[in-house]
Amino acid sequence: MTRRIDIDITSKLDDDRFTWRASGAKEPRGTLSGSLLPGQVSAGVTMRAEIEVSIEGVEVVKLDSIDSAAKPAKKVETIELLGSGREQAGVTWTLEAKKKGRRDGDRKPRGDGERRPARAGDSRDRGPRPEGANRSSSERRPGDRRAQGDRRPQGRSQGDQSTLPQSTEHRNRFLAELSSESVPVAEQLLRGGMPAVRQAIAEQERAGGLPAPSEAIVAMAEKLLPGTLLAAWKDRAAAAISAGKETRLRDLRTIVSSSRSLSLDEEAKTMAKQLREALDHRSKVLSDEWLSRITTALDEHRYVDALKTAARTPDHATRLSAEVATRLADSVSEAMTPETPPREWMAMLDAVCDTPIRRNVKPVGIPAETDVETAARNAAGLVPALAKLLGLRIPPPPPRRPVRVERRSEPS
Repeated sequence: MTRRIDIDITSKLDDDRFTWRASGAKEPRGTLSGSLLPGQVSAGVTMRAEIEVSIEGVEVVKLDSIDSAAKPAKKVETIELLGSGREQAGVTWTLEAKKKGRRDGDRKPRGDGERRPARAGDSRDRGPRPEGANRSSSERRPGDRRAQGDRRPQGRSQGDQSTLPQSTEHRNRFLAELSSESVPVAEQLLRGGMPAVRQAIAEQERAGGLPAPSEAIVAMAEKLLPGTLLAAWKDRAAAAISAGKETRLRDLRTIVSSSRSLSLDEEAKTMAKQLREALDHRSKVLSDEWLSRITTALDEHRYVDALKTAARTPDHATRLSAEVATRLADSVSEAMTPETPPREWMAMLDAVCDTPIRRNVKPVGIPAETDVETAARNAAGLVPALAKLLGLRIPPPPPRRPVRVERRSEPS
C-alpha cells in the first residue's frame, strides 16, 4: 500500500544513491535511487514522494517536484514587547475576594402588605398552595441552610485566599539593567524558572526560529537565575512589609523561610531582618495568649476546656512550656478519680487522648461503671497509666484515631 509524503534530499552517497528524510525530521530515513530524481537535483531539495511501507522498510517508488512557493509558511509564535524601554515604577495591585450573591444593601425594602409583581411562569400564579406548604423560618428543617440564614458558599472559604498585594517593582528594576538579549530569558525565568526556559527553547526549535544555540541560552538562564529569584523574593517581601499586620502568618513564615536559600544583598538582608522580627513578635503574642487561656481554664477548674485548648496550638511551631505541661498533667490526673461523675471523667479522657501530654497523665482511679471501664481499656494504648489501673501487664498498642481537620482563622 502506497502513500504520498514530502521528503528532503539530504546527501549524495554516489552517482546513483541519495539519502532522504521526511520533511521536518532530524535523522535520515533511508536511501533512494538516483534514477527517480527528475533532472539535476542537489541535496537540500524538498520533493513529493510516493512511498511503499513493508516489513523490510520504507521504499520510495516515485518522486515529483513541488513548488516550494506554494508551501504554506510555518507559523512562528513570537512575543511582542511593548513599552518605551525606560525604567518606570512598578505596579502594585491587590486581589479582592470574589463575592457571590446580592448584598443586603442592594435589596429594596418592602412593607408587610407589599407584594412583588408576578412574572410569567411564576409558581405563585398556579393557584393556592396546599396547607402547610408556607412554612416560617422557625418551622423549617434544622439542616436547611436557607432556614438558618447561612449563605456561605460551599467549598474553599474566603479565609484561605491570600490577601497579600502583588508588586513588580524590583522585577522591573532588574529587567531594566539587563541587555536586550537577556530580557526574554529573564522573563521566562520569572514566569516559571528553568523549566519555563527549556519549554520555550523546545517550542522555538519546533518552530525553526531559535535565535541562538540552546546550550548558550541555558547557560545564560543559569547565570540569570539567582538575580531573578532575588528580585521575585524582594517583591514578595516588600508586599508583606507594606501589608503589615494584614499579612497572614502562613505567608509571612513562607517568605522568611525562602530567604535562607537565596544570596541576599544588603537591601534584601534588611528586609529579611524586618520580616523575621515581625514573625517572631507575632508568634510570641499568639503563644502567650494561648498559654494564658490554658492557665485561666486551670485556675477555674475547667479541665476539659484546658485540654482542648492545649490540643489546638495556634501555630505548628508552638509548644507547651514545661511548667504549663506539668501543671496541666498533674491537675487532670488529680481530677480523674473514682468519685468523678462518669460523664465528666470520660470527657476528660477523650480530651486527654488528643493532647501531647497524654503519656504524663496518671489518673487516680476509674469510676465503677461498665462504659467507663470499656472506654479506659480502649484508651490504655494512648494513656499508659490506665493499664496499671486496669490490671494490664503491658499497655496495648495505641488505636488508630481519625484525623480531625480544623480550620483556624488567622489573627490579624
